[in-house]
Amino acid sequence: MADRTRLDDFKQVLAGTARAVSGKEGVELAFSAESPTLSGRNIRVPMPGRNLPPEQVAEARGFADGFSLRLKYHDAKKHVRSAPREATARAVFDAVETARVEALGSRGYEGISRNLDRSLEMRMKSDPIARANSRDEVPLSTAIQLMVRERLTGKTPPQSAQKGLELVRDWIEEKAGDTLDSLGLTLDDQDAYARQVARMLEGLELTEGEMMPDDSDEGGSDDEGTEDQPDQEEDEGQEEQGSQGEGDVDARGEQRQDELNPGEEDDSGSTTEGSEDAEGMDGDEGEEGMMPVRPNRPWSDLPPALEYKTYTEKYDEIVAATDLCDADELERLRAYLDQQLTHLQGVVTKLANRLQRRLMAQQSRSWAFDQEEGLLDAARLARVVVNPGQSLSYKIERDTEFRDTVVTLLIDNSGSMRGRPISIAAISADILARTLERVGVKVEILGFTTRAWKGGQSREQWLADGRPHKPGRLNDIRHIIYKQADEPWRRAKKSLGLMMREGLLKENIDGEALLWAHNRLIARPEERKVLMVISDGAPVDDSTLSVNSGAYLERHLRQVIGWIEARSPVELSAIGIGHDVTRYYARAVTIMDAEQLAGTMIDQLAGLFDEE
Repeated sequence: MADRTRLDDFKQVLAGTARAVSGKEGVELAFSAESPTLSGRNIRVPMPGRNLPPEQVAEARGFADGFSLRLKYHDAKKHVRSAPREATARAVFDAVETARVEALGSRGYEGISRNLDRSLEMRMKSDPIARANSRDEVPLSTAIQLMVRERLTGKTPPQSAQKGLELVRDWIEEKAGDTLDSLGLTLDDQDAYARQVARMLEGLELTEGEMMPDDSDEGGSDDEGTEDQPDQEEDEGQEEQGSQGEGDVDARGEQRQDELNPGEEDDSGSTTEGSEDAEGMDGDEGEEGMMPVRPNRPWSDLPPALEYKTYTEKYDEIVAATDLCDADELERLRAYLDQQLTHLQGVVTKLANRLQRRLMAQQSRSWAFDQEEGLLDAARLARVVVNPGQSLSYKIERDTEFRDTVVTLLIDNSGSMRGRPISIAAISADILARTLERVGVKVEILGFTTRAWKGGQSREQWLADGRPHKPGRLNDIRHIIYKQADEPWRRAKKSLGLMMREGLLKENIDGEALLWAHNRLIARPEERKVLMVISDGAPVDDSTLSVNSGAYLERHLRQVIGWIEARSPVELSAIGIGHDVTRYYARAVTIMDAEQLAGTMIDQLAGLFDEE
């Protein structure tokens, strides 16, 4: 007992409180340096400092109370059954359910109410709503959650969010004010509450009149497009691992809850995105932040609409993963990656095999007959027997449609991906490359980050030049090639371990990275080109945003995406990890748990080939 610290005592008290609040036995609480999460009955909250700073204690208590209330008042199966399919609508649906749970838990418990308020205030400071200058920049899920909370508890939104909220408040009141007023009448009935939320979403034009199923529709018609019943049954067996009350909170302290069960997500393709809007951006996390990279293309070649410039490209680099560390270190990093994800390998491999089966089944094998060479055509031997003067007939199998396709995976290597997200992104890319290689589809794996935090040599040069006004992008970008399209998987396997290297992940400049990956694809000879972006945040680079407009990088990203989607033959899609990328990309999904990444990638790619 002499070795116990105040931190140990605080953890013990917090765990006991979580069990008492939730009313559930077996609730476990642990401190985490990664994203706070709720998985089954296991709660992870941010670890406060040893001297227990009050603001960090309040943050840990807020997350612990929020998760405990979710275990007490929230039915995950009902939530999944009632959830809309549209990504933005699902994000709002999740956020409003969080508001209901926390409002229920606050009634009569002043301490819990204060903890939740403090936690919300800290989350709002890093939420995009605190930086929004126009209506388009306000995350709708955050705004509606704050308005619902105001209706249910009578509490005003945090000061940091009020300016952004006022940009959309009138529009939300006009479209759905009456429904918002009625939510308090169904607070204790999750099904009735969900039906009211469905009407609200319809009023906001986020759904197309899609009503929530009645209690009698328990279930089974959610997945209309299931193509593979045995696989669905296999995946449904995974539901038991944490379908009740699962939740997730991203590394920026924004609470994100999601109850998507693998069995209910796999076969429906794009319906797995359901998640609270996690559009926030990373602040300073020790030495790790969050941001993307840029392309190796003269800006003069771009459409005039892309009003974007770089102060200097002198210090940028495009580098192979093998050039960033020696072979021995790559070997160690790859071994560490495999060790971290051993328990996921089987699940991801099963999903990959499923993708392979789907692709192989679609390959319309055809033969060219009456050839002078090739395989002997046994079906035509009879005519040679009847007429020995006839020559033997041969046939040749034609190439399958997938052998003229190349897929590029562009992975965000920003600081907010540190930990489990980047590990699962690496192993998912690894498995996917191996799978597509089997069916003749070439895969390129790229990453993007910056060489330094808060500007590097570019910023130093700008300072030396007397700080010219509006310099444009002001950091040194780093674009990493983990696997080239023509490189066999076995040669590139070790390179993916580089993502585990401490200090690699820094900031992200997405627009330039997207152009870089796009230009590499355009130069490929394959007829069909697919680009999939995996990211967990909006573009962020402190040095650039401090001397340009606050939306400088995001506006450029939107322009690049719009240009590619409208003018380029490249098929662009995106997966957001805890971040609603559907507001950028036309074809996109959002996931709240990094462990959903592999299945979502496979479903997205399978969907692309299904369309073909």
